[in-house]
Amino acid sequence: MSGQLYDEIGEAFEGFKTLPLARYAEVPGFLALVGDVNGRSVLDLASGTGFYSREFKRRGASHVLGVDISSAMVEAAQALEDGDPLGVHYEIGDVAELRTFEQPFDIAVAVQLFNYAEDVATIERMCRTIRRSIADGAEFFVFTQNPDYRFDGPSLAKYGFLCESLGEETEIGPRVRITALLDPPISFVANPPSREVLEKCLRAAGFSEVTWVPLEISAAGVREYGKEFWDDYGVNPPLTMLRCRA
Repeated sequence: MSGQLYDEIGEAFEGFKTLPLARYAEVPGFLALVGDVNGRSVLDLASGTGFYSREFKRRGASHVLGVDISSAMVEAAQALEDGDPLGVHYEIGDVAELRTFEQPFDIAVAVQLFNYAEDVATIERMCRTIRRSIADGAEFFVFTQNPDYRFDGPSLAKYGFLCESLGEETEIGPRVRITALLDPPISFVANPPSREVLEKCLRAAGFSEVTWVPLEISAAGVREYGKEFWDDYGVNPPLTMLRCRA
């Protein structure tokens, strides 16, 4: 399902990173969380059009592999690599059925990977294949919807996104509609995991030191829009991150 969903979006996905919330919170926040990748190998799961894969390679990663279930996403990422070769590798793959790699990676990252799993068992399988794919003691960094987000709060439209409850609870968590206010807008249904589900699956797969990290607005974002512009985000952040160790 998720592969088909993203096949329809393709290259337009790159535009997400221009929206205020992505530009001034997601991108600087997640890159700061991952930290120094110089000389290290990075496995980028749900890599999309390769935005973070390219950034890690530019920051000195020795080897970067982006894996995405959508062939259109991988094709778009490969086209960007062909136009500006950085040495990033991409492949189509389902993280729940991830192939075995000859060498374990030093770091794994996942941006919105878990939003489209069919059930809790699939999330746990994903976590197990990721644990198997990285070195003992390596860190895994996750960017995800905030499980504590309140849907009755102020609109996120001024930040470039909408996040609406569909009023349906699953074993994973509430189903939501996320809309990126591009031209034209891009909307998709997601099922981000609850805090309990994600923590349980990570620990069952052998991860420890599971730590949630708030996603804050960068200084550049405050300079660009002013502090008050971000107040609605600050009291009800729709996005968050976590880190854990293999």
